[in-house]
Amino acid sequence: MRHETVEKSLNLMMVLIVVAISIGGLVEIVPLMMSSDATEPDEGISVYSPLRLAGRDVYVREGCYNCHSQMVRPFRSETERYGPYTTAGETVYDRPFQFGSKRTGPDLARVGGRYSDEWQRLHLIDPRALVPESNMPAYPWLAEREVDADLIVAKMETLQFLGDPYTDEQIAAAIGEVTGKSELDALIAYLQDLGTNRRSRR
Repeated sequence: MRHETVEKSLNLMMVLIVVAISIGGLVEIVPLMMSSDATEPDEGISVYSPLRLAGRDVYVREGCYNCHSQMVRPFRSETERYGPYTTAGETVYDRPFQFGSKRTGPDLARVGGRYSDEWQRLHLIDPRALVPESNMPAYPWLAEREVDADLIVAKMETLQFLGDPYTDEQIAAAIGEVTGKSELDALIAYLQDLGTNRRSRR
């Protein structure tokens, strides 16, 4: 009888669904928030430099995460191809994290340093010039757009407020680091850093 009452009352069913989802979410999220493995950076992990932070913004804006995951799962087939599996401690400064769930292209969690800056530049401007079978879109306009230095400073100040360990000196120096740099330069700097601090775990 109670079951029929819930099924016949749309409002009651909606409330109970929200309660069930909330409880399930809390059971999964709260323990992670209390775990130092998920809240403390792994050894060697530091906040993004201003140029890499700008590059990460470009990566997110252009939707690169739709085709490239950044999460090596703890399976032999993955670690042999991509390198050490991803840990929560190496993503503590990612907002939002770029784990992804689809791999139209390869996982990029450990791509840093595998190719030269010039290779990355050519690949982003014309992917098929280097990988003929690639279905990745080209991003030539990134070479023509400059990084917004004021926006990066504002973002670093916000991240500092949220708890990222940016110093006032780092924020003050940010404008000098990104002024005159293109969005392509920033994206390459971001890609070249991915996974470089985890190579020792191989």
